[in-house]
Amino acid sequence: MYPPHSKHGHPDTNPRVILLNQFYSREIRRGGSAGVHDDARDEAPKISTYIQYRDSLHSMQLQANTLTFIDSIDSHRPSPGPATYQKRGVPPQVAQSSSSTPKMSAPISVAFALVLVSSLGFSPSSTHRIRRFAASTATSASDLHAAKKIFIDGEAGTTGLQVRERLAKRDDLEILSIADDLRKDVAERKRLINEADCVILCLPDAASIEAAAMVENDRTVVIDASTAFRVDDDWTYGFPELSKAQHDSIRSSKRISNPGCYPTGFIALIRPLVDAGMIPRDAPLTVNAISGYSGGGNALIGIYESDDHEPWGAYGFSMNHKHLPEMAKYTGLEKKPIFQPQVATFAQGMVVSVPIHYSLLEDGTTGKAVHDALSKCYDDSTFVSVMPLGESGVKEAGLLERDAFLRPDKLADTNNLELFVFDNDAEERMVLCARLDNLGKGASGAAVQNLNLALGLEEAMGL
Repeated sequence: MYPPHSKHGHPDTNPRVILLNQFYSREIRRGGSAGVHDDARDEAPKISTYIQYRDSLHSMQLQANTLTFIDSIDSHRPSPGPATYQKRGVPPQVAQSSSSTPKMSAPISVAFALVLVSSLGFSPSSTHRIRRFAASTATSASDLHAAKKIFIDGEAGTTGLQVRERLAKRDDLEILSIADDLRKDVAERKRLINEADCVILCLPDAASIEAAAMVENDRTVVIDASTAFRVDDDWTYGFPELSKAQHDSIRSSKRISNPGCYPTGFIALIRPLVDAGMIPRDAPLTVNAISGYSGGGNALIGIYESDDHEPWGAYGFSMNHKHLPEMAKYTGLEKKPIFQPQVATFAQGMVVSVPIHYSLLEDGTTGKAVHDALSKCYDDSTFVSVMPLGESGVKEAGLLERDAFLRPDKLADTNNLELFVFDNDAEERMVLCARLDNLGKGASGAAVQNLNLALGLEEAMGL
């Protein structure tokens, strides 16, 4: 940002490196701290002289060129338009001139900075510090803009194909692909896994465990889409919206387990209410859920896209579905819920429903209180939205098909998650619903979101 001495006193939140301003601010801090070299304190008056010099620029064209120089430090970004300069208080005709001035390359920018500093009479030691600062800045900028290498192990599967499709359009990533005839070649997979900055495993559980063990460095991020590591304490559960702490953990983690599709909806609904004390930890809950047939992978897709298939099917009658452990662990429930999954004749989409009698809730809990708790939890979320309260609110918002049906495929091909509270305080019953794309927020979208966080990228990029 601009130094506090400057008349450009507004904070500049643009992440570009403004080389001179950062250096001068650093020099002033060094000059005022205990134990620093005397030459740093000696430079402080000259720094102030520079700031006064810059702030007194009265030539409109010189001001335009100066701003263009600052904005060209990062040569990978386009020059700001006239509107950006006008927000900084630059006259319209200068803003137009500045935005149309050709950008300097990064090396020329740094050289220009050094010439400017030398012309202001800084000492050799100060100039040396500038050179070191400029070199480190150039290195950091180079690292920042280098494309991150991504390997999708299992890219031919349903989730792998969707992940690749989401990433293929991005120019900040380089996708490493394995030749078709080498997909089961352990040596080649191992080579690509260790070359990548991030590996996304779209494999069955046993294959994911094998692939994760192939990593031989401390740099590669591994995101696993199977159930193999979801309740493993050595892996970070990849549900950023679970809490701020969870969001921060994903940013710093090298091992991330992608949540299951059904658990994503259930946990999003229940965890905030357990945390708020509205649902006791020992509550016996039931989950009814319906998914598009793509959730069953290529085998089920083949069945449902043939002429011989069921119109609808319920399953999981063993009461031991593989999603139950994560459903209990990440909601904080002491009892695993009764889970009744179903699949029907649509490809993508999902509705997860949790019916609740008020007798299971903390005394005095109402539908509005539950809705308020969910709204507060996800108020700042990019992808999770709490919809209007009750059937009347949802109808008024036009969210029910034919004014009656909550359509499960509405969010197909998105990373969005919608939460609903259908309440009847008089009858003391409610149904909580979560709607999402089983292949989006329930699989590939979540994987890309976690990739972005773990690699220090914009969280919503590509989503």
